[in-house]
Amino acid sequence: MSSDTTSGLPFMKMHGLGNDFVVVDVRTLATQITPGMAKAIGDRHFGVGFDQLAVISKGTGDAHLTFYNADGSLSAACGNATRCIARYLMDETGVARLHLTTDRGDLYAEDQGGGITSVNMGQPQLLWHEVPLAQEMDTLTLPIDGAPTATGMGNPHCTFFVEDAGAVELETFGPAIEHHPLYPQRTNVQVAQVVGPDHIRMRVWERGVGVTWASGSSSCACAVAAARRGLTGRKVQIDLDGGTLHIDWREDGVWMTGPTVHVFSGTLTSAFLDSIA
Repeated sequence: MSSDTTSGLPFMKMHGLGNDFVVVDVRTLATQITPGMAKAIGDRHFGVGFDQLAVISKGTGDAHLTFYNADGSLSAACGNATRCIARYLMDETGVARLHLTTDRGDLYAEDQGGGITSVNMGQPQLLWHEVPLAQEMDTLTLPIDGAPTATGMGNPHCTFFVEDAGAVELETFGPAIEHHPLYPQRTNVQVAQVVGPDHIRMRVWERGVGVTWASGSSSCACAVAAARRGLTGRKVQIDLDGGTLHIDWREDGVWMTGPTVHVFSGTLTSAFLDSIA
């Protein structure tokens, strides 16, 4: 553990529609976050609790973002956390547009006013090896009961279109699909109910996390899947358990727009950090 943590490690708790995050800004610290630390901090009983941990570090753009799931595994993308951090950095610097780098690639964020933030999550990955899937196939309709669609958004997704999203028991359905052999890196799972040509009701099971109130990358993947299947247009409202996101699949990428909240700031104590194996 770096000496920077002898007096504790500052963090922020944020959420986008109830999709909650611990955010650690290490731009001026020598602290290195490890998978073990992420898992310990993510425990909602013995740590702080989160859906994802986001680390802000220096990068070739305005900042570099790294994401961990609650089980300590890495994720290349996390849309709502990206929006939360973009809002924080915009408020910090006073700028209205940011260039962020992630393991997913370069992402751009814009201030829409009134506390609303948009992020371009990049082009969707539509080929089987990009998602990735275990073998070559058409990603539009997978050979899984329910004929879901596979999409990559820097992380893998599996979208099921159903009559009633609220009737699906995600607690049992989600983990079975997350670990399906077609997905070698596991997958996020969405159950989506098309309400209208520009309106979707969606619920989410996130890999390495479980049922979440919302998911930005899942919303992007769902919107792309619906448009590819001709169920909606490329600009949709997605209603999640925690609120509403607006997704717009443009020529330059998939834009996601919605609110964020910085709930509180705190400090992880040195005693807690020392207790992490």
